[in-house]
Amino acid sequence: MKKISKKMSLQDFTIAVAEALKEKNIDVILTGGAVVSIYSEGKYVSKDADFLSMTDHQTIKQAMFDLGFKNLGKDFYHDDCKFTAEFPGYELVIGDEPMKPEGKIKSGKFTLQLLSPTQCVMDRLAAFYHWKDRQSLQQAIMVAQNHPVKLKAIEVWSAKEGMSDRYKVFLNALKK
Repeated sequence: MKKISKKMSLQDFTIAVAEALKEKNIDVILTGGAVVSIYSEGKYVSKDADFLSMTDHQTIKQAMFDLGFKNLGKDFYHDDCKFTAEFPGYELVIGDEPMKPEGKIKSGKFTLQLLSPTQCVMDRLAAFYHWKDRQSLQQAIMVAQNHPVKLKAIEVWSAKEGMSDRYKVFLNALKK
């Protein structure tokens, strides 16, 4: 595992954790605010990495302990790092739709699986749609302004979620 340090970026931290877990036969997908932070080129700052994994939580917990992490509530932290890791689920579902991760970041021979920019926007919009979270709307806009996204796919997904009206709010805000 790459040495965890307070100087590493969130992206480097996520790659180091995911690569170390892969060495223990644990596959993960990066989701949540860390993906927003990566795709917004740091305009949004996240201090944690949310990973999804089909591996049972006890196995993940032991692997994280083996890597020098400690557990506090739902978070894993390392004394030598400013970021935390969390494992909030096992399946990638955005809104009501199960998906496969379409994003990848290569680091040497390792590939980190994560949401694509389009999936990241959908993930943030799901929070805006279902919980009226305006911060998540702003995060979706940041990602869409920094990366090409498939607006038609987001529009179709939004309609399936029953949120075409809120999709228009996103689209209008994006155009400003």
